[in-house]
Amino acid sequence: VNANDGTSAYQMIPGFFRMVCANGLMTGETFNEVKVRHSGDAVGAVIEGAFQVLEDAPRVTEQVAGFKAVTLSEGERGVFAEAAHVLRFPKAHETVPSPAPIAPEALLRPRRAADRGADLWSAFNVIQENVIRGGQRGQVVAANGARRRASVREVTGIDQSRALNRALWVLTERMAELRSNAEV
Repeated sequence: VNANDGTSAYQMIPGFFRMVCANGLMTGETFNEVKVRHSGDAVGAVIEGAFQVLEDAPRVTEQVAGFKAVTLSEGERGVFAEAAHVLRFPKAHETVPSPAPIAPEALLRPRRAADRGADLWSAFNVIQENVIRGGQRGQVVAANGARRRASVREVTGIDQSRALNRALWVLTERMAELRSNAEV
């Protein structure tokens, strides 16, 4: 994340980029985030920051392996999708009829056969891509009851994308914790 005009710091955030979809996944608050102001020896500070972010790579990889080891039931997948739906469409859960064009279950529809899986990591990836990339088609109902077709827009704002990615990562961490506590 960067603004070349000096209005914000250069930011490096650990994350995963899947070559299949390049969905821009960023990890949660538990890993190093480095900010470098556009002043002084910014190049040296950016290089140093890159090494700090790289230090977290093994921890992120370990956490992903843990997510892959957690199998979710259909009910748990539904709860996960519903929580993600609230994050993406906060007003949809405040009013009836819902202004969201899709139901929470639509966030669980994989775009590729390789993304079908019952593990937490697969569910997270599918939900994260659907939340950020958008494109799902549905209907919205106006206050007068009229229905119209609509599709979910892609999240293009850096701040919104970052906030959603981080919230989804924290949600995934909590789902993993709940499952590990339930198995004890």
